[in-house]
Amino acid sequence: MKPFALTSFAFLLSLPLAVHAERADALKQVHADFGVVRYDKAAQKTIATGHVVITRGTMVLDAERAEVDEAADGYRTFILTAAPGGFASFRVKRDGGPDLWSDGQAERIEYDERTDVVKLFSKATLRQLEGQDVTQRMDDAFISYDQRSEVLVGRNDPVGGDRPSNGRGSMTFAPRRALPSSAMAAAPSAPGR
Repeated sequence: MKPFALTSFAFLLSLPLAVHAERADALKQVHADFGVVRYDKAAQKTIATGHVVITRGTMVLDAERAEVDEAADGYRTFILTAAPGGFASFRVKRDGGPDLWSDGQAERIEYDERTDVVKLFSKATLRQLEGQDVTQRMDDAFISYDQRSEVLVGRNDPVGGDRPSNGRGSMTFAPRRALPSSAMAAAPSAPGR
């Protein structure tokens, strides 16, 4: 029964997960590793537990528990839950360059195929990278990332609310342009030289 469940789980995840993710991933097989899986065909619901790792091309989803719900029209919602004290994570290569990536972690991650929105709940971090260099990073209690419109929203409440007394988030941007060579030549020398 387990080989059937694994095959069903892989088939259930066979559609593209993100428009902004590398387009070539849409044609790749899904592979899921887990301890235990339950697939309910009538309810179109799959629950996998036991260090679940789902890979598809460049995309990797990693969590203690993964729940996948499929709507009647075929769109899926993925809910990744971390082990106590740990984090669920995702990583995916982006189109637009040879080494562009998005990754994130939180205690719970939700991804909705219909809207192409990733939501990170509780102790959330989202990064965009060029190779190993972080070009953008956000840390907050909750982060919503719309991959189609490239809009990030941070909230200081782990369930997505905004409470004035709950603390603050942070965001870092790498420079997107180089300093012109004429400005570098005109820069003053260090004192004492």
